[in-house]
Amino acid sequence: MEDEELSVINTQDPLESPLDQLDDGEVAKPDPEEMLLLLRSPESQGRMIAARAFCEIQDGRAIPDLIGLLQDACPLVRVSVAYALGRNSNSQAVEALIEQLNRDWNGYVRKGIVWALGTCGDRRALEPLLDALKTDIPAVRLWAASSLGQMAKVGYEIVIRAIPPMIEAMRQDPIAAVRSNCAWALGQLCRELPSNVVYAVAIDALIEALEEDADMGVKDDAKSSLLRVGDPRGLQIIEDLEMDGLL
Repeated sequence: MEDEELSVINTQDPLESPLDQLDDGEVAKPDPEEMLLLLRSPESQGRMIAARAFCEIQDGRAIPDLIGLLQDACPLVRVSVAYALGRNSNSQAVEALIEQLNRDWNGYVRKGIVWALGTCGDRRALEPLLDALKTDIPAVRLWAASSLGQMAKVGYEIVIRAIPPMIEAMRQDPIAAVRSNCAWALGQLCRELPSNVVYAVAIDALIEALEEDADMGVKDDAKSSLLRVGDPRGLQIIEDLEMDGLL
């Protein structure tokens, strides 16, 4: 049922990101000692509250319990744990997130996991994220694209391997929001490349999206990426389209 609901991109997720609920104001953070104990609560509500607290608190002592809770029976706990591990990560956490991504039936949880893998900055996350971008439901594909953009600084090899599948998704994904995130992510990846063949192919793909995609949101993200990268060819195309009244 959750995957069916997630198949339509919307902003009213009943299992929204715990990060959306963090207050930017001067509010005292939860007590880590209390939250560490609450992670082992017999009540799912207590475990969820504690996991959400560790979206805000960074404390390595929580990682073993958070890893264990990735297999909690309650999906509300699991999705909160995924975001918490994005903020509190280590090598074992990355491995556990990848394993859970491969087996979790709940789309909201997988969405949280792909976000967490993007923040971890670990090269092992590349293949699971590429697989999610290609095969998962729309909302997970959308977050996988964004997370792949965040992998840009992990290393040159990661960028080179991520770009071809990203271009394919930007051209072929039936969901405009996914294509938009691919356009954004391509801009992030291109900024880490020298002016080589792969870079030129990526710029070509962004120009193609700018000129040919039927969705204005995709066009806008492609334009923003080209402006951010500052590629002369892309800037000239933007200028020409604006002069012709096509942008």
